[in-house]
Amino acid sequence: MTRMPEARAPRADRPRAGIVPPYLLLRIAAAEEHYDVAAEAARRSLVRDEPMRELRAEGIGTTLAPHEHPGLVADRGGRTVEAPAPGVAIREPAPDRRISDAEGVESLPGRLVRAEGAPATGDASTDEAYDGLGEVFALFARAYGRDAIDGRGAPLDATVHFGDRYDNAFWDGERMVFGDGDGEVFRGFTQSLSVIGHELAHGITELTARLRYRDQSGALNEHVSDVFGALVEQYAMGQDAAAATWLIGEGVFTPLVEGRALRSMLDPGSAYDDDVLGRDPQPGHYRDYVRTDLDNGGVHLNSGIPNRAFALAAVDLGGFAWEHVGHVWYDTLTDGVLGPDDGFAVFSAATLAAARSRFGIASREAAAVAAGWRAVGIDPE
Repeated sequence: MTRMPEARAPRADRPRAGIVPPYLLLRIAAAEEHYDVAAEAARRSLVRDEPMRELRAEGIGTTLAPHEHPGLVADRGGRTVEAPAPGVAIREPAPDRRISDAEGVESLPGRLVRAEGAPATGDASTDEAYDGLGEVFALFARAYGRDAIDGRGAPLDATVHFGDRYDNAFWDGERMVFGDGDGEVFRGFTQSLSVIGHELAHGITELTARLRYRDQSGALNEHVSDVFGALVEQYAMGQDAAAATWLIGEGVFTPLVEGRALRSMLDPGSAYDDDVLGRDPQPGHYRDYVRTDLDNGGVHLNSGIPNRAFALAAVDLGGFAWEHVGHVWYDTLTDGVLGPDDGFAVFSAATLAAARSRFGIASREAAAVAAGWRAVGIDPE
């Protein structure tokens, strides 16, 4: 008999990285004259999420269930490589997805409702989560040779229908967790593939560069997740850099909100402009860097600066972004060159070095990376 995991509340020692930034939840919480249901849902989410943001800032990281595969090992960047042991068969990386249903309460993992290879359930959130996890796995396995989050085939776990009208989705160090939204401002968060990719990328960052979730290193942590959230969506849709929207969280707003998404990588500050929620406050240039004690030093705000640098480099090069600038960023994340407190200057220089190493000192790729950073006020040299 298979022993089912015990139900638990989200652990207090697990970092929670929510896709919806606290500054937006604060605006919704204050808008009870317009959104009575959403305002109450946002207030509950703020109270629930704040301790987890602080733990994340302290660098408490990922603990994944062991899932060893004979014949596979991972190098220092988490890439899957062949083990040297003779006579051991090497398998092709394949996802191991497990979707559970919290059934409207704040208990994890919930009831297992779909495991790897099982047919669709008919529940939209369950099946969207299952498909989305598969798309994330496909990008990292096929483009970068990484077998799941840890590079060793760890299970991809998710829980849907978490809480009562919970206005967020988060990675808690073990699994993806999705709320259903309040129905007034937010829809269910499984509807956005970039959200799924963004949150799972937090797990990869925690296992590689370990960028601390505060100030510039925290903004880079958010930025890296936005990068791979966008690339997962582009890879799944077969979009080149010119055709891509470069939006993070497209489709999570209801029609009552004047907005396209939570963030725009190509044009930070333009994702939404709503009479009630206000205008997207993300800066897109270093001269506008926001200094604040809120949101762990503005990690969701200032990520707009490196986001624009990446998107500009990708559009400049054309073609599929995961094949060039995506490779540069993955190399930077996984090659062991970053420290947990590194900021924009160190990170930008590391990406330029990675571009030169992979594509050549005088390559178009290196030139585009340098130009992208300079366009946002950062010199990577």
